[in-house]
Amino acid sequence: MNALDLTPLVDEPHTVARWVRDRARLSPASTAIDDRGVRIDYATLAERVAGFVEALRAAGYGAGDRVATVSGNSIDHVVAFFGCASVGAAFVPLSWRAAAGELAALIARARPQLLLVDDEYAGLVAEARTHLDTVPPVAVLGGHTSERVLPPRHPDHGAAPRPRGVRDDDPLLVIFTSGSEASPKGVVLTHANCFWNNLALAGAIEIAAHDVVLTMLPQFHIAAWNVQPLLAWWAGATVVLERSFQPSRVLPLIADRGVTVMMGVPTQYRLLADDPRFAASDLSSLRVAQVGGATMPADLHATWRARGVRLAQGYGLTEAGPNVLTVPGETDDLVGTVGRPYRHVDVALIDPETGDLLDGAATGELVVQGPSVTPGYLDDPDATARAFVGGWLRTGDLAERDARGVYRIVDRRKEIFISGGENVAPAEVEAALRTHPLVVDAAVVPVPDRVWGERGVAFVTLAQRAVVGEDELDAHARGILSSVKVPVRFVVVDELPRSAVDKIARRRLRERAAALVLEPRRIDEHSR
Repeated sequence: MNALDLTPLVDEPHTVARWVRDRARLSPASTAIDDRGVRIDYATLAERVAGFVEALRAAGYGAGDRVATVSGNSIDHVVAFFGCASVGAAFVPLSWRAAAGELAALIARARPQLLLVDDEYAGLVAEARTHLDTVPPVAVLGGHTSERVLPPRHPDHGAAPRPRGVRDDDPLLVIFTSGSEASPKGVVLTHANCFWNNLALAGAIEIAAHDVVLTMLPQFHIAAWNVQPLLAWWAGATVVLERSFQPSRVLPLIADRGVTVMMGVPTQYRLLADDPRFAASDLSSLRVAQVGGATMPADLHATWRARGVRLAQGYGLTEAGPNVLTVPGETDDLVGTVGRPYRHVDVALIDPETGDLLDGAATGELVVQGPSVTPGYLDDPDATARAFVGGWLRTGDLAERDARGVYRIVDRRKEIFISGGENVAPAEVEAALRTHPLVVDAAVVPVPDRVWGERGVAFVTLAQRAVVGEDELDAHARGILSSVKVPVRFVVVDELPRSAVDKIARRRLRERAAALVLEPRRIDEHSR
């Protein structure tokens, strides 16, 4: 079979690309995507995906390859996703919030055979390319030309893959996520992982062909695929894509489009509730609003319930697909918890020190097993080995399980915090601050925040007799890090407090940081 032979290939049963093809046969005229008022039906979506598949194969791309993207939420991006899924190539959406150096590091780690770039981010990618020794073939994402003609696969990447059916264990997505280590790691999720994740979600959040699903999270997040959108396309529903989160736009959009299902992080729900238009907004079409990224505060939960909106709190992590625990109903005694496991997901608690499983009501580290759990991190067997114990994925979160089997997150073992739904690794921020020529050492700790959940405060020590102001440290950090990772305060100290074993005493720093009066961060820094 040559690269242009489009003879139907047999895909294994748990592969994802078939969902769009099936829907094109079952409901061809139904709207699949509403992208800022531009609508595409399932038949047209399937036709465009088929064209992109032809372009991929003609250029030599196929199973085992990686296609990275830098793109906002769009129809074009979804076409590329399903096109890659159709040939067995892994889809690697990279953060457009990243600074150029960060993006270059992600591209270098991903080692894609092809890079697709949204016009809006061409400048960012051009700057990132100056940091790279080798650059993959690059194509502009969007429009029928780029979906029909792609740059050829580079000979350095080896022989072009022979077209074959897609396998359940082929990587479908690689999502980069911050953990306790300094560099983000690429989480590999296979077709089977995503199939089982969405099957589990279907048991908790009913989505049918008549539903209108609003997607507010950027598509470099796993939730922008595996928490509602993919299930919606499986069911034949309409997905409304928002390119960026703006409360003043989202509130009228819910009424204008008749949105029935949506998902967001607590920061987004807080900003919507704080908007002066919230009280008068028509939310009557909204059947369920799913919450992820962090536990929704009780007062915010009550505010949305008072508007008649049913909330479904969840807990997950990218490595688990992400769905792990859910509170699907409006049960008052479960407010503040993260509920019980999804179907097909096994959850347990272990003693963090011994690794022993804990029975009954207990507090320990939450661990996860199941068919939606990642096989590991991209090209990083050591990190993969550290992430698992006895076949269980270690979440790094400490949880409490009551006698009913209901879980509540109580603390984190990993030194990460969540700001506006984004994981922030202090080690990564500290490493960036240490690149300043006058900074000797740095420690970053989170402080609670009503809107963002948590924000970082940096404590730094300087070279002898050096003088560096907060503005200079802030500008330095912004030149290296995406805005969500930049601390809101920088505190110069003579020395960092340390424990008896010479580790930074972060608890003491957290107590000091909490006593600081923090100026509110501008909304657009987190929500662009």
